Amino acid sequence: MTESNPELARFPLAGGGAVLVEVDGRAGVERAGRLPRVLLEAKTGFDGALAEVRDAAVAALAQFTTMARPPEEIELKFGIKLDAEVGAVIARTGVQGQFEVKLKWRRDPAPLEDESVEES
Repeated sequence: MTESNPELARFPLAGGGAVLVEVDGRAGVERAGRLPRVLLEAKTGFDGALAEVRDAAVAALAQFTTMARPPEEIELKFGIKLDAEVGAVIARTGVQGQFEVKLKWRRDPAPLEDESVEES
């Protein structure tokens, strides 16, 4: 039986330094006994990995802001999974990618009635 073994991946930061991220182990690899965690070097930087996901979010938001009557509020939620081989990916649930989009329109405010006050 194969298990998902968490490993650590080091993602370099653009400003220097790095961030360690726990990633799932390689599929199909089974460890005998308790071995120390493996430290993988990510093939892309943390900033670059997130920049690709950011670009996807910008593209999604552009679709809603160009509507004939754009919403007043847009909330876009999705999970990000970091992978040492490919960088950042949009996390999935089941076999599908997961995006949650919430759009809000407020009702048009009622027209203001002309209020005039007469003094005697």
